[in-house]
Formats: sequence, C-alpha cells, structure tokens
Amino acid sequence: MTRLAHSFAALTLGLCAALPALAQSDPDYSKIEIKTTQLAPDFWTLEGLGGRISVLAGPDGILLVDSQFAPLTDKLVAAIRRVSDKPIRFLVDTHVHPDHVGGNANFAKLGATIFARDQLRWRLEHPAAAADGTPGKPAAEEALPVVTYNASLSIHIDGEDVRLLPVEAAHTDGDTVISFPRHDILAVGDIYRSVGYPYADLANGGSLAGILEGLSEIVDRAGPTTKIIPGHGPIVTRDAVLAQRDLIVALRGRVQKLVEEGKTLDEIIAAHPTADFDAHVPQGTPATRDRFVTWVYKEVVANR
Repeated sequence: MTRLAHSFAALTLGLCAALPALAQSDPDYSKIEIKTTQLAPDFWTLEGLGGRISVLAGPDGILLVDSQFAPLTDKLVAAIRRVSDKPIRFLVDTHVHPDHVGGNANFAKLGATIFARDQLRWRLEHPAAAADGTPGKPAAEEALPVVTYNASLSIHIDGEDVRLLPVEAAHTDGDTVISFPRHDILAVGDIYRSVGYPYADLANGGSLAGILEGLSEIVDRAGPTTKIIPGHGPIVTRDAVLAQRDLIVALRGRVQKLVEEGKTLDEIIAAHPTADFDAHVPQGTPATRDRFVTWVYKEVVANR
C-alpha cells in the first residue's frame, strides 16, 4: 500500500459503521430517528436522513445550516426544542440537493430567513431534469432563499460572527462553506464528505476542479483542531480533508498519464487507477468509483 493510501485508510477506518441510512426512493420517514450531537455549549448537529444539520442556539435565537427532507421537519424541530426554546431565525443552505434544502419551506413558515447563493436560488426555480429526462419541478416560493449572495457574507448572532463563504463550481455551482470562528467549526456541505469518493454534480454545475479548490479553501481555514462538519459521514479534522485532496490529485496524475499514453476512457476504467484506495473508501462502490474516474478523465481531456 502506498503512503498516501495508508494515510487515507487510517483516516477513514471504521466510518462505514457510523453511517446513517441513505435516502431511498420511497423512505418511511416515520421510522427515521434524529440523532443529536453536541459540539459546544451552544452548538449541535442533527442527523436523520440526508445531509447533516448544524445548529447554533444562543440568546439571540437559532441559526441552522441545511434543512434535510420536508417530512422530517417536525422531528427536527422537536430535537431543536430539546436544546433551545429560542426562535429559529436563520437558515443557511450549503447547496441545492433536496436532502439539504427539502425542509426550507417548512422552516420559512416557522419564521426562518433563508440565506443561500444566487445560483442555488436559480436552480430551485429552474431544476435540472431527472436522469430519465423528466423535467424538474420548481420549488415552492416559500422554499426559496430570501437573502442571496455571491461574495462572502456575515451573520452576527449569539456572540458569533458566522461567515458564509462561497465556493465556485465545486459539488454544485451554488456551494457555501459556513465558518463559526469562535467555535472553531466549519460546516462544509457536500464539498467534502467523509464517505465515498468525491461527488461533483455536473448537472447542477459542479466540477472536480472546483472540489479541489473547495477542499483547499477548507484546509486553509482549518486549524489542527477545527471540527469540520461534512454533509455526510462523521465529523473530521483538517487531516482528513487533506487526505481527500491528496487522493484527487494523485488520481488526476494517474489519469493524466494514461491519457497521454493514448488510453480511452474504457481502458482507463479497466486499468483500475483507484485500486490502492478502494478498500479504504467507505461506500466506494464500483459504480461510484467508475463515475469518479470518468469525471477525472473528462476534466483532464477538457484541459489538454
């Protein structure tokens, strides 16, 4: 095993057992339980089905990062009420996927002001078609962000200067990293996920080059003890993000070499350039592995 693969293995060992269930085509939301994890006296995360939610709750009110699926709102609110009776004032969306924004309208009706990137609002209004070509259904007006931005923005609440940091064309084209500097916490959405291979949603404007830039942004802002909250999977520190960035760089180099040798995409997939990583990537299924290699190939070819 190479040094890089060994490092990645050490950082991801045991994560599979900690994974929440993934959304299925027709989940039974009544069976979903909300797990609450306290990271600081006034800061928690919530896990149910879909993306992890961050909760800052203090005397000024509550700020949420992401809203999961709409049918889970009552359970999420009940979990929030177990830690704070203050009003839910602000909701920040990390990106457009329904397991992160599905509850927007419900929280807006509870009084939350929704913040997100300009691109995220546009994609809620003009959703991408499904894989089978079925047109997407625009989001309800109540689900749309009220405050949008493309430059960094601050929300001052509960003694914290919450920083909303746009990342261009990474997981999607509407990603935001949310920094809580007093807490030494970063909520990063799906730019970094501590499970599976990196995922760039090309249909919603994502790119692997952007993911690399996003991972570098996270690494630059994180200290050695910063808690990094991914959209999926266990909370990690800076070293885990570095390992994923190194994995992408290493694979890009391997694919670049194979392209220069004249290999086709099918030949590159058959060469299995991720072989020394596969066993150490939670949920690194053959399908997601080959999808990842395909994206790397496309970007390498496009940049020749």
